[in-house]
Amino acid sequence: PDIKFTNPNANACISRRTSRGFGGSGCSGGITNVTVNQSLLAPLNLEIDPSIQRVRTDERNQIRGLNDKFASFIDKVRFLEQQNKMLETKWSLLQEQKTARYQIEPLFEAFISNLRRQLENLGCERARLEGERSNMEQSVEEVRRKYEDEVNRRTAAENEFVGLKRDVDASFMNKSELQTKADSLTDEINFLRTLYDAEITQLQAQISDTSVVVSMDNSRDLDLDGIIAEVRAQYEDIANRSRGEAEAMYQSRFQELQSAAGRNGNDLQSSRNEICELNRAIQRLRGEIDSMKGQRSALESAINEAEERGEAAVRDAKGKFSELEAALQKAKQDMARQLREYQELMNVKLALDIEIATYKKMLEGEESRLSSHNSVNISVLHSSTGGNHRSGGNSHSGSGQQQKGGFSASSGASFSHNSKSKHSSGHC
Repeated sequence: PDIKFTNPNANACISRRTSRGFGGSGCSGGITNVTVNQSLLAPLNLEIDPSIQRVRTDERNQIRGLNDKFASFIDKVRFLEQQNKMLETKWSLLQEQKTARYQIEPLFEAFISNLRRQLENLGCERARLEGERSNMEQSVEEVRRKYEDEVNRRTAAENEFVGLKRDVDASFMNKSELQTKADSLTDEINFLRTLYDAEITQLQAQISDTSVVVSMDNSRDLDLDGIIAEVRAQYEDIANRSRGEAEAMYQSRFQELQSAAGRNGNDLQSSRNEICELNRAIQRLRGEIDSMKGQRSALESAINEAEERGEAAVRDAKGKFSELEAALQKAKQDMARQLREYQELMNVKLALDIEIATYKKMLEGEESRLSSHNSVNISVLHSSTGGNHRSGGNSHSGSGQQQKGGFSASSGASFSHNSKSKHSSGHC
């Protein structure tokens, strides 16, 4: 800062001659007269720039802030040095642990190879279970096909049974009709026999009546015996023919009815035999169907059990595979995390090295800047030697004022000394 001292009598001289005068020869004479210029006794008009106080305050605050920043920088440098030492320690430990990590890798490889073998075994087990499942499905399909064939055969047998039952019903109806016809023919035969007997009786009655009449007309001289014999022969012949025809017709009808009844009886017996055989076949088929149903239920339960075992094995294999994948993924994540931590530590170390170098350069620049500051001297120039002595006194007082303000050369030197001590302590 510049301090201006103005004096209207700038060329005034103060002469003082004493036995200890400046530049004197040091004679031991008496006290000489002192001539004082009256103009020098006039008060000096010292005008101070009004912005000087504000500048002083700003510079004081700036220096205080710089001191605080420098102290914070020193603390930060110490903290960073501690972090650097800690990172170096970690780095050395990590470098020492490289051998252990290299020894861990074969363990991981053995574990991974074991997991792969287990995975291959599970794949083989899965293929075997798939083969068993396909075989069971084929056997189930074959049993289902047999069951469907048996069901179709049962349906065909039931349809045949229905048809045979219809035929049996028709045969029974035919038998009933034939029985009815036989009964009607028997009634007709009995009626014809009765009619024949009645006709015979009537003819005999007529013959007896005729013989009576003949006997009554015997007075006429006719050959009644011959006529009667002839008529009797005729009627007997007619009766014999009628009897023979009736007997032949009866025998033929009876034979026809017997043959029809025999045929119907044979058909009925064959139908009954067929019905019995069909009933036995139905019972046999029902037993086979029940056994096939039991086999089907047993096979279905075996299939369900095999499917459950296969699904359980597949779930177990999937669970083990997922666990193995999770363990492998976790191992990979751990390795990646350790690698990231190592990279982060290297990055932090590099950043800290760069920051430490930057702070060192800043500290060196601050030292050079602080050491380049010079002390401020304030002097008032006069033309005489005594004026120089007075100005030296003023300079001393001015330096005292500067010491009060905190801007003296000694204060600057103390600041530089403090900064050096702080810098040296920061390096320590």
